[in-house]
Amino acid sequence: MAGFFIDYLCAVKNDKKDIRALTKAQLRSFFVEQGDSAFRGNQVYEWLWQKSAHSFEGMTNLSKETRAMLNANFVINHIRVDQMQRSNDGTIKNAVRLHDGLIVESVLIPTKTRTTACVSSQVGCSLDCKFCATSRLKRMRNLNPDEIYDQVVAIDNESRLYFGRPLSNIVFMGMGEPLMNYNNVLKAIDKITSKEGLGMSPKRITVSTSGVPKMIKKMADEEVKFKLAVSLHSAIDEVRTTIMPFNATFPLKDLREALEYWYAKTKNKITYEYVVWQGINDTKEAVDALVKFCRFAPSKVNLIEYNPIDDGEFQQASEEAIALYQSVLEQNNITVTVRRSRGKDIDAACGQLANKS
Repeated sequence: MAGFFIDYLCAVKNDKKDIRALTKAQLRSFFVEQGDSAFRGNQVYEWLWQKSAHSFEGMTNLSKETRAMLNANFVINHIRVDQMQRSNDGTIKNAVRLHDGLIVESVLIPTKTRTTACVSSQVGCSLDCKFCATSRLKRMRNLNPDEIYDQVVAIDNESRLYFGRPLSNIVFMGMGEPLMNYNNVLKAIDKITSKEGLGMSPKRITVSTSGVPKMIKKMADEEVKFKLAVSLHSAIDEVRTTIMPFNATFPLKDLREALEYWYAKTKNKITYEYVVWQGINDTKEAVDALVKFCRFAPSKVNLIEYNPIDDGEFQQASEEAIALYQSVLEQNNITVTVRRSRGKDIDAACGQLANKS
């Protein structure tokens, strides 16, 4: 432990720039200014992103003098997986230490046909959903693009090691509200989908938001190619504000308008994430309100199993209530899937990420 604090204090005192904050063009210009070839910048860029180098010493096709020069001018603030936990169902949770000592969590979710990375975008969270453990943590800061990227690389490596196949999907459903860290999330996705990065298809990436109307419209205007999911949980304003107090600022009327705009621009179906709780949204009125909300644009609904966060304020609804939702949605030709939670025994399931490690 003492060693960690020494490392941490050294990192705080170190004022060298993180080299991954530079674009490829800036790296090329830097080497030209040093009297070297611009091509050297291409080599370093490849090491940083395609090969995910943790240090300059590992850039073996560069001379010792070049590596020393880079070390004198820059740092690589790479993440470190401090602790890895494996669930009985195969789910893996990583406690990821950032360069400044803060920790976030990310999750690998395996099935027979795919492995999905659930990544974080903030340390803590900007919002106040009462059913989510992460919302009880103070939001310390946004993650940088490289810190988001590194989570994906770490999970891809674990997928190859433990399941014998590369990562197939990414969901931004970890700690934080992705649209409150919009620019960095999009920069990370650009790197993940770039041929000079991981080369993953944007169609395999889903950004999940609790509903920030202005930013949903911004995404539509920028013609993003990834999928959109909305953490809805109630289509009745009074109920939603009770469980998600920020709804008072971003009411359903504004959210619906933004989602209509999204579909008009992108023609991409919207996914609604929806937990049914006992005594909160397990009534026929709640089901009918959801059906009405789904009708304005093509959508599908994921009914998600609730994962307790210790205090017992929220309780999973009965199977009868879930069946009612499923039946009524199907009767109205709305695609619905019941999602069973993974990784509950290691607090890795939806809504449980709280840095307990």
